[in-house]
Amino acid sequence: MRIAMFSAKPYDRETFERVNGDLEAPHELTFMTPHLDRSTAVLAEGADAVCAFVNDDVDAETLEILAERGVKLLLMRCAGYNNVDVAAAERLGLAIGRVPAYSPHAVAEHTIALILGLNRRLHRAYNRVREGNFELDGLMGFDLHGKTVGVVGTGRIGICTIRILAGFGCRVLAADPHPADEAREAGADYVDLPDLLEHSDIVTLHCPLTPGTHHLIDETALASMRNGAYLINTSRGGLIDTRAVIRALKSGQLGGLAIDVYEEEGDLFFENLSGQVLQDDIFARLLTFPNVLVTGHQAFFTEEALNAIARTSLANATAFEAEGQPEHAVTVEMMA
Repeated sequence: MRIAMFSAKPYDRETFERVNGDLEAPHELTFMTPHLDRSTAVLAEGADAVCAFVNDDVDAETLEILAERGVKLLLMRCAGYNNVDVAAAERLGLAIGRVPAYSPHAVAEHTIALILGLNRRLHRAYNRVREGNFELDGLMGFDLHGKTVGVVGTGRIGICTIRILAGFGCRVLAADPHPADEAREAGADYVDLPDLLEHSDIVTLHCPLTPGTHHLIDETALASMRNGAYLINTSRGGLIDTRAVIRALKSGQLGGLAIDVYEEEGDLFFENLSGQVLQDDIFARLLTFPNVLVTGHQAFFTEEALNAIARTSLANATAFEAEGQPEHAVTVEMMA
């Protein structure tokens, strides 16, 4: 199968070529740096499938251009598919495959790194030491042991996060429409979301972005949180109303924010913009707060996760060739 891979970075090429080379029937891979959207979809001319990532814009018009050029399969090398018009793909006869799980440990461990970094002011301490400033004023944190942490979403990543938090001696509250026995066994107590927000010292988000979870953390949710609580997001940027978060940070209602995702990250993350002026005023405002820690969508970025993403994406292509359906298909029914 001829696969055109968009938004391809050097690490994508290295990993996919290695995994593809181990297949009994390797695919023909073409790596392209542009994002996939309606202006670049023509680059897929001659491909049987395209492989896209989290910040590609796979709307109806993009899908129509792909279908006109004979593309039959969309491979999402990520778990989420909120950036894909699934109904349009089904109407056009394009199958969609995704990677439902790669390394939940990678994201869970990065979540804990963000919590620890924010709490112990590691980003500020690092900069101080490099400047020869060894004062401790302004760097005081708190013991995680004994604190209450709210985990919103208890899929694979949420459960891994709960296990690690339990190891720190935290009390863990969980909220999810579909409670998991594994989360309870790991030590979490299920409550509804308002109770979780009210009683948690730290709230960490591990749920998908859907119409129902868009801006899940809005002005009302922030106002209901414990004064001075921390908010962590390694899931999807759209779960948080960024403007409302900025107001909560300014008032002191929110004690700190650590994010690996941002709702308008498409023009920012995965690119080197160090020589440019940031055009996103909201994001630039976030960076001015001393109690905000931001990483650029790297929670997934481990060797194990990249290998799993490549294996699953190529297995989806192989299954589609053999059976007409990827192993991990996305359907309209899944959007309900």
